Amino acid sequence: MASSSRKRVVNRLPAERRISDIMRAARTVFAEKGYHDALISDIAERAGMVEGNIYRFFTNKRDLLVRVVEDWFEEIIVNDDEQFAGIRGVWNRIRFVVHQHLVTIRREPSLSRLFFQELRSDPAYRQTRLFELNQIYTHRMIDIVREAAASGEFRTDLSPALVRDMVYGCIEHHTWAFLRNEGEFDIDQTADSVTEIVYNGLVTRHDATREFDVALTRLENIANRLETKIHLKDAINK
Repeated sequence: MASSSRKRVVNRLPAERRISDIMRAARTVFAEKGYHDALISDIAERAGMVEGNIYRFFTNKRDLLVRVVEDWFEEIIVNDDEQFAGIRGVWNRIRFVVHQHLVTIRREPSLSRLFFQELRSDPAYRQTRLFELNQIYTHRMIDIVREAAASGEFRTDLSPALVRDMVYGCIEHHTWAFLRNEGEFDIDQTADSVTEIVYNGLVTRHDATREFDVALTRLENIANRLETKIHLKDAINK
């Protein structure tokens, strides 16, 4: 009787709640097993429902993967928008974009691999909502370069889209060993190096304000790392 009662409650869950539960379960299963080894039955079990319920909302496993990665992109874009609004200075803005992308790869290597290997290689990728989201996600670098060129801080003879491609291509190549579980990378060091390469290749003049911003950013990074170590030490001593 208790089991039957629980089942009736589950069946009355609104569609939005069921979709949310399925997406959350699918994200976990895809991260743990990859796309090809993940089964709809695994996702259904993790979501606490029968397999048939998933097909009420998603066409197949591919459709579910696409929706999971789209949701992930939307989540990143919203979070980055909120933080980016408070960043001042061209060097700092470039570093923020580079740093956040590196953090995303470090935090979600499985989803990053699925996007790079499974979804982006699809022949129809450029006609998908996911492609549009990726364009939005990476367009911030184009905006930074265009605005800096318009203000006179950057050269105007280089394509902002090319700069965007170089930045994301560089990061992807640099982190590929990590995504293959064959290496590591330092987020802060990599972010500083990529930013220096981009900024120094585009800047039209020496900017004392920019030098101050760079120094301040580095000091803040050092302070954050020290604070983290202190918290870990205190937690261990407790």
